Amino acid sequence: MLRTETVRNILSWYEGETPGLKANLSRLLMHGRLAGTGRLVILPVDQGFEHGPARSFAPNPVAYDPHYLYELAIESGVSGYAAPLGLLEQGADTFAGEVPLILKLNSGNSLVSGNDQALTGTVEDAMRLGCVGIGFTIYPGAEYSYEMIEELRELSHKAKSCGLISVVWSYPRGGKVTKEGETGLDIIAYAAHMAALLGATIIKVKLPSGHIDLDAAKSTYEKYPIDLNDAAARVKHIMQASFNGKRIVVFSGGAAKNTSELLEEVRAIRDGGGNGSIIGRNSFQRSKEEALKLLSDVMDVYA
Repeated sequence: MLRTETVRNILSWYEGETPGLKANLSRLLMHGRLAGTGRLVILPVDQGFEHGPARSFAPNPVAYDPHYLYELAIESGVSGYAAPLGLLEQGADTFAGEVPLILKLNSGNSLVSGNDQALTGTVEDAMRLGCVGIGFTIYPGAEYSYEMIEELRELSHKAKSCGLISVVWSYPRGGKVTKEGETGLDIIAYAAHMAALLGATIIKVKLPSGHIDLDAAKSTYEKYPIDLNDAAARVKHIMQASFNGKRIVVFSGGAAKNTSELLEEVRAIRDGGGNGSIIGRNSFQRSKEEALKLLSDVMDVYA
């Protein structure tokens, strides 16, 4: 399929990037049911690290098998599949070239207190497995957030020199951020902007609520108001914070929810100018038939 004008325009935003990186970004944007639209739906499966195997896969036990996850990504026609090293390795040969891969390079686990993540993969691993890019989580506000940002700087520079895109999970927590503030509009906008400033090719954030968390920001939002009750308006503000819409932003599917709730969120992302969704538990915890139907419905909204 020839690259569409929409995708050509998106690639033009990434000034200073190499032809190799733009080729891999194009591979992602031109794959699957949403190919050429500028929209993305990505299947992420890093929850085994974050929450443990039973909490992740017991609702749909076939998902314990890494090949099942590849098959779900391929059969559904999503744009790409993101996972840690072991999951991608276990299937990378069988399914080589059938879906764009993103190697998640750091992970935390729920046996440890505190907000930090360990490096669990390398740029060389991503190259070896034929990935289009790397994924990396930062926790703006957390005790070790500066160290995570510095790790991202080094890994992102190395990845870009190899032509790989970077997908940054920017999840604020800790420090001056309250629990409610982790999805507050001002905090999510700040997190998205930080990821853009760090050179992220694709920014992943949570869908913002109408809460304003930082006291220092409240007067600004009162002076320059946003309709806090309108989800699409909140998404529009996140895109504004992401270089005025000149960075790709995808929004987390979050905790398990019913189909109507999820599709309502997807419509708000679409109407607010967001680029798409990254949906994990809400897909692979359902039966394959139900997951394929859900992902199809999501992509229908974006298409």
